[in-house]
Amino acid sequence: MRITGGQLAGRTTKCPDGVIRPAMDRMRESVFAVLGDLSGKSFLDLFSGSGTIAIEAVSRGAARAALCEKDKIKIPTILENVSMAEKDMGVKIQCHFMPVEYFIKRCKENFDYIFFDPPFAYKFHEDLVSKVFENSMLAPGGTILVHRPEEHFMPDTIQGLHRIDQRVYGRSIVDFYSC
Repeated sequence: MRITGGQLAGRTTKCPDGVIRPAMDRMRESVFAVLGDLSGKSFLDLFSGSGTIAIEAVSRGAARAALCEKDKIKIPTILENVSMAEKDMGVKIQCHFMPVEYFIKRCKENFDYIFFDPPFAYKFHEDLVSKVFENSMLAPGGTILVHRPEEHFMPDTIQGLHRIDQRVYGRSIVDFYSC
């Protein structure tokens, strides 16, 4: 996988062993184009897989980034990918290796952008977005992005969040929610 923009554009990240569905370069490039300049912003990558989304955010100027992945087989690859970005960018990416649901319950930070990219078989997208909102993890004016298959319905409103945009990439959809 390659970083599509920012200071690390063109650099590649490794794909870990195990079950993974990496976000397509075209989709990542488009999503980050919608977000625009991330300078000074914070970014959380949930269901991280390889860490590439968090690295992409740092490459595009995010001042703080974190990721969460529960699959222990992916840890060495994530750490290798993250160390490359940290060395070149000078920005530490916090890595949390636990189930996303548990991380959300424990998290005391908030983020400008929160990106969900669960396995396509996952069925609790709306519930997780709701829990993130209830736990005040989204900074004022922030955006939650949910990558999902077209067959998983997402409502226009989840608690105090409203869908402000939606992008379709084949059978993948990315929904953008904000207050």
